[in-house]
Amino acid sequence: MSRYTGPRLKVLRALGVDLPGLSRKSMQERNQPPGQHGARKVAARKSEFGLQLMEKQKLRYNYGLTERQLRRAVTDAKRHRGATGDKLVELLERRLDNLVFRAGFAPTIPAARQLVSHGHFQLNGKRVTIPSIRLRVGDSFGPTEAGSKIDLVRFTREAPSLERPEWISLDDTTLTARLSHLPDADAAPFPLDLQRIVEYYATRM
Repeated sequence: MSRYTGPRLKVLRALGVDLPGLSRKSMQERNQPPGQHGARKVAARKSEFGLQLMEKQKLRYNYGLTERQLRRAVTDAKRHRGATGDKLVELLERRLDNLVFRAGFAPTIPAARQLVSHGHFQLNGKRVTIPSIRLRVGDSFGPTEAGSKIDLVRFTREAPSLERPEWISLDDTTLTARLSHLPDADAAPFPLDLQRIVEYYATRM
């Protein structure tokens, strides 16, 4: 399944939650599912599978992953000790495109992915073009000299989409951010039922 490139607000309304990684827009003004019968869907009771699927889709759309990428992340999370759901959030939050977004260099994760892919960011002093790289504690990242002059980067720094989390430190003089420590299970910037995601994949992997 390919990465979603369609209307973003429609996804927010379908899932019933704002996903800051996907869009700066909010569904609050139109808080019912899309479509002619959207109002009826609000009152409809979802099955357990439907609830599990919705939680999984929140992750997939917010972090901009294909289904294959998300399955691979779940597999990696299962290999570690501790709760699979907690580790899954940590792994996704450690992706370079997400960190560029959470550090306040890009308005959304898709925008951050494009900036990284075009070579406007560096990791530990070296230019990189792979948005899915997972950073380790102590790794530093930031825009290149040319990247720091891009209007999108400058405007986002002045008005970031989210408050920078405490596990990312930023040096404003050098525009260098650092992963101070590993993010925890509450790092995702939207409500999430991790247990339902684990249960969704338990019978599908």
